[in-house]
Amino acid sequence: MRIAARIMLDDEQRRQLQSTAKGRSVSVRLAQRSSIILLAAEGKQDVEIAKELSIARQTAARWRGRFITLGFAGLVKDKQRGGRRRTVTTPAKVRAIVHRTTRSAPPEATHWSTRAMAKAEGVSEKTVRRVWKMHGLRPHLVHSFKLSNDQHFVEKLEDVVGLYLSPPEHALVLSCDEKSQIQALDRTQPSLPLAPGHAATMTHDYVRHGTTTLFAALSTLDGKVISTCMNRHRHQEWLKFLQLIDRQTPAQKQLHLIVDNYATHKHPKVKAWLKHHPRFVMHFTPTSSSWLNMVERFFRDLSVNRLRRGVFTSVKKLIQAIESYVAAQNANPKAIIWTAKASDILQKVTRARQRLHMLSTE
Repeated sequence: MRIAARIMLDDEQRRQLQSTAKGRSVSVRLAQRSSIILLAAEGKQDVEIAKELSIARQTAARWRGRFITLGFAGLVKDKQRGGRRRTVTTPAKVRAIVHRTTRSAPPEATHWSTRAMAKAEGVSEKTVRRVWKMHGLRPHLVHSFKLSNDQHFVEKLEDVVGLYLSPPEHALVLSCDEKSQIQALDRTQPSLPLAPGHAATMTHDYVRHGTTTLFAALSTLDGKVISTCMNRHRHQEWLKFLQLIDRQTPAQKQLHLIVDNYATHKHPKVKAWLKHHPRFVMHFTPTSSSWLNMVERFFRDLSVNRLRRGVFTSVKKLIQAIESYVAAQNANPKAIIWTAKASDILQKVTRARQRLHMLSTE
C-alpha cells in the first residue's frame, strides 16, 4: 500500500490552519483544504481523509502535495490553468474578413453579423469581433447623409459660417426655422413611473389630438429663443413671426436671419414686407444643409428632453409644454458656440464627393 508523505506542522502553522478551517469569513474551499492538511498532520492517509470529509482521494492527495511544496500559500490559490490555446489569425485571413465586410453582404441580409461572418470565413465570432474592432468596422450602424447640390453652396456656406464666427457689430444674428407637425400624442393606457430596478413604461400605441407648428429664432449671441406656436406654416404665419421678432428685438439693431430655402421664406409678400423693413437681412443656407442652421440643435434638444416621452391630452397642453421649455431655456440661456471653419467643412464635402464618385465608377 502506498504511504502518503507525512506532514509536520509547527505551532504557528497549526494555529493558522485551525483558524482557517473554522473561520466563517473564509471561502468553503480554503476551509476544506485546511482541514485536509490538519488531518494529514495527524498521520491519516488520503483514503481516510477522503472518507471523513466526503471528498475524492485525489483531492486529498493534491492539496497534501501543494502544502508540502508551497506551504499555506499553495492552499489559497488554484494552480494556474493553461486554458484553450489561442488561435492565430493570419494577416491574409484578417484582410479577407475586412474585404468581405466592406465589399459584400450576405445573401439573406443587408449587412454582416459576427455569426454570419464567422461561418463564411471559418473562424470564431470572437475573432470577427476582434478584427472589426481593430479596423473600426461596425456593420450594424448606418449614418444618414445628403450632399448639397446647390450651385452656390460655397458662397452660402461662407456667408452663414462667417456670421457664426465673426458676427457684425451692433447687430443680432438669429437662426430661424419652423418645426412643423408636432403631434399632441396621448397614450392609450397609464404609464408606470420609474422605480428602482424597473424602467418607466409607455404604451407603444397612442391617440393623436392634433398638431402645432413651432416658429423659433435662436440668438447666436446668448442662446435665447424667440418663439411662437401656430396651426399652420404658410407665408402668412411666417410674416406674423417676422413681426414678432421685430417687436421683441431692440429697434436700433440690425437683424441677420439665417433661414432655409422653404418656399414661404421667399414668398412675394414676404419679400415686400422685408423691403419695408430694411433692418432684416436674410441669409439662406444651401439646399439640403439643415445641419448648418443652429436652431436645429435647439429643436433636437426640445424633442429629446420634452416632446419624445411627453403625454399630451390636447394641443393646448402641448403648446403649454413647449412654452414652458422655452421659458426655462431663456431663464438660463447657453450660447451654442460654432467652431468649424468654412474651409474645413468644404474640405470634408470635397472628400465626400470624391469618395462617392470613386464608388460610382467602380
